[in-house]
Amino acid sequence: MTQEETQGMQKILRQNHDIFAWAHSDMKGIHPSIASHRLNIFLTARPVRQRIRRFHPDRQRIIRNEIDKLLEAGFIREVSYPDWLANVVIVPKKEGKWRVCVDYTNLNNACPKDSFPLPRIDQIVDSTSGQGMLSFLDAFSGYHQIPMSPDDEEKTAFITPHGLYCYKVMPFGLKNAGATYQRLMTKIFKPLIGHTVEAYIDDIVVKSKTREQHDLHLQEVFHLLRRYGMKLNPSKCAFGVSAGKFLGFMVSQRGIEVSPDQVKAVMETPPPRNKKELQRLTGKLVALGRFIARFTDELRPFFLAIRKAGTHGWTDNCQNALERIKHCLMHPPILSSPIPKEKLYMYLAVSE
Repeated sequence: MTQEETQGMQKILRQNHDIFAWAHSDMKGIHPSIASHRLNIFLTARPVRQRIRRFHPDRQRIIRNEIDKLLEAGFIREVSYPDWLANVVIVPKKEGKWRVCVDYTNLNNACPKDSFPLPRIDQIVDSTSGQGMLSFLDAFSGYHQIPMSPDDEEKTAFITPHGLYCYKVMPFGLKNAGATYQRLMTKIFKPLIGHTVEAYIDDIVVKSKTREQHDLHLQEVFHLLRRYGMKLNPSKCAFGVSAGKFLGFMVSQRGIEVSPDQVKAVMETPPPRNKKELQRLTGKLVALGRFIARFTDELRPFFLAIRKAGTHGWTDNCQNALERIKHCLMHPPILSSPIPKEKLYMYLAVSE
């Protein structure tokens, strides 16, 4: 952006400073009449109380600090005699940090699947490429802006070395949390989705052909966010950029490019030692299928190997196919949308 364009964007953001949250105290949350998360537990389900897990004193301090933060933010409350009870789990994050989660396995098994449709990733990524200006939005503690249904709060109860608590807002780890979030995004951005906005759960992008259009489109988005009470995290948003990462792909006016992180993950993967590692590798390759020529043929040895149960099925054909795919990903193509009214040539290859 030029200096003048940067100043114009800064002016728009200052005018709409109220739709940003710098701390949990700035976040009032979505009103229950707009959205809330309900569990809809099966009537035949029997409540499960997990036994408390033991933690090293260092881990206990991590849990205590997280509980204090959640209590201060008003996201959880203490609870007595809950029917359902889950344990906390500590998961390592990058840079040596830790994330405190709740093991809702039993509760999730007692809930039906919410069939609210999620957008097709390939379609919304395609529609985002080729745009002249993009803004990537990130909600401030997005899931926690949605309240739990009051009747279901105590069903989210969890046990720690310091007491029993339950969530007042929608936590991570619940079976249908993603569907609830997508339903809210669809409600908020309904007039704009497919035109100037794309949203996949908590990944939101505003797209425009020109700078002038983008300023107007952002104003429309800010108006809707203000109307529904959704707050953004200013430190995780990117406004008025020409390219960025969206749903694992790099999108820009040139087209769609594979994410360097995904390529690196494949390049550094050694030959699988068991069936689980083989399935994990195959999953990484499937995600990159659009960038690999004759993708179905190249992956056929992997699927045959999975059927033959892991390392015993890993053959020279698998290794050779992996080397060809790695070579292809060293210089991956850029995918671009067809230009209207231009000739489009389609090449077909028939496999046996």
